[in-house]
Amino acid sequence: MTTIVVGGHSRNVGKTSVVTAIIAAWPQYSWTAIKMSSHWHNEGTSSDRNTKLETCRVDEECDHNADTDTGRFLAAGASRSFWIRIRDGRMEDALPRLLPVLNSNPYVIIESNGIVRHMQPSLYLMVHRYDVEDYKDSARETIRYADAIVAVNYRRTAPSWKGISSDIVSGIPIFPVPDPRVLPQDLMEFIRLRLV
Repeated sequence: MTTIVVGGHSRNVGKTSVVTAIIAAWPQYSWTAIKMSSHWHNEGTSSDRNTKLETCRVDEECDHNADTDTGRFLAAGASRSFWIRIRDGRMEDALPRLLPVLNSNPYVIIESNGIVRHMQPSLYLMVHRYDVEDYKDSARETIRYADAIVAVNYRRTAPSWKGISSDIVSGIPIFPVPDPRVLPQDLMEFIRLRLV
């Protein structure tokens, strides 16, 4: 099984755009695309009380026109698309529910940081957006596993991201991209070598 994981140092840095660009570039692989998060909507409403008790929730997206990240995966050419929500710190408890989805296709692409603490993907790309100063804990904990950095709005001097020194990212290949929806040829070749 070939598994690509795309993480990012913060929200809205281009992770979904990178995922959709990869899916669109290799449509012959009939991807299963997964967005993992710990974000749960509407927990305060009485109609969603039971979700407070759930460790893991797996929702499959079937609408190619849905205005969601999982809808964008389908529109890019994924054969299946899932939104998987897991409570913080409960990944190990959720793995039995995840494994059937992860093993459902020879080509899986996952938007997540935390999953790399529990599996070794074929390729882990970390999206860094140089005009966003926030650096979330899950990215700080997993940057050392990154095979490459997709650098949006790249500058030679990175922002002063809290807890991230230049030593941590030294040796990790950096691929500057002006637009995460369009991957440069050198990054495409880097990814292609992991798909064979």
